[in-house]
Amino acid sequence: MSLPRVNNKSAGVACGIVKTPLNKLEKQMKEFLISLLNVFGLAWWVEVKTSTPRCIYYFGPFMTASEAESAKAGYVEDIESEGAQGINVLIQRCKPIDLTVAEDLGKIGDGGLWPVLSGQS
Repeated sequence: MSLPRVNNKSAGVACGIVKTPLNKLEKQMKEFLISLLNVFGLAWWVEVKTSTPRCIYYFGPFMTASEAESAKAGYVEDIESEGAQGINVLIQRCKPIDLTVAEDLGKIGDGGLWPVLSGQS
């Protein structure tokens, strides 16, 4: 017994209809996983420190260090375009309290981080 032939045009349309909800579901699942990692301080963040003005910016969360690494250039470019100087970037697992920590906000001393229990540096 042979299987019926399928018209490729109609098969492509059917796949397109099925693919969109899966992409949405995959995106929602990834966002959920990142949120869960962030709750436990296991998500990756891009920390950008500037000397002028004296600020610390946190961008994230990301599921992996490589995702954070890929995004960091855009964040640095934005901060440079605002005239910041003395920029240092660190990719790390952390749990920021505030996404922007500035000297004029009186929060530079504490670093703006929740303590995270981790064996990694």
